[in-house]
Amino acid sequence: MIRLPANKNARVAGIAALGAVVMIGAAYAAVPLYDLFCRVTGYGGTTQVAVGEAGAILDREVTVYFDANTNRNLPWTFEPVQRSMTVRIGESALAYYTATNNSDQPVTGVATYNVAPYKVATYFSKLECFCFTQQTLQPGESIEMPVLFFVDPLLDDEPHLDDVTAITLSYTFFESQDGGSANTDAAP
Repeated sequence: MIRLPANKNARVAGIAALGAVVMIGAAYAAVPLYDLFCRVTGYGGTTQVAVGEAGAILDREVTVYFDANTNRNLPWTFEPVQRSMTVRIGESALAYYTATNNSDQPVTGVATYNVAPYKVATYFSKLECFCFTQQTLQPGESIEMPVLFFVDPLLDDEPHLDDVTAITLSYTFFESQDGGSANTDAAP
């Protein structure tokens, strides 16, 4: 048990300091906890990361549009190689994005993603992705990054998703806050 000082001013100062420590800890924990919440629930268009192979391939097709954004503080050019592709539900597809470091020094970035419309996020599965993996680019360096994905055939079993004919996969690159080197051991 924490013993508070007998002096009233010291007690208030101690409580305020403890409150500040708790708030700083909560601020550091907020991003990983929110990310975990989004991955588990599909909230905010967060896709599911698939393990293994896609199921049956259906005749139903959807057009997948690819979107790329960079935070204004990241000196990169980031764009999809193709703007869209039409895929059959259940069929694995491979898309590419390119990134170029426009600065005169090495820069490490990390991408987040989401899917629109949000109601299909849990049915959009990535088998391989560069998201949440730090990418370090040397000055002037360009890289091509693949995304292997499929739309889960279970989408076709949901009557409220019959109107879905297009899906947008959107990535946003941010400068890595820890400035670490690229992590090549991360999961998709």
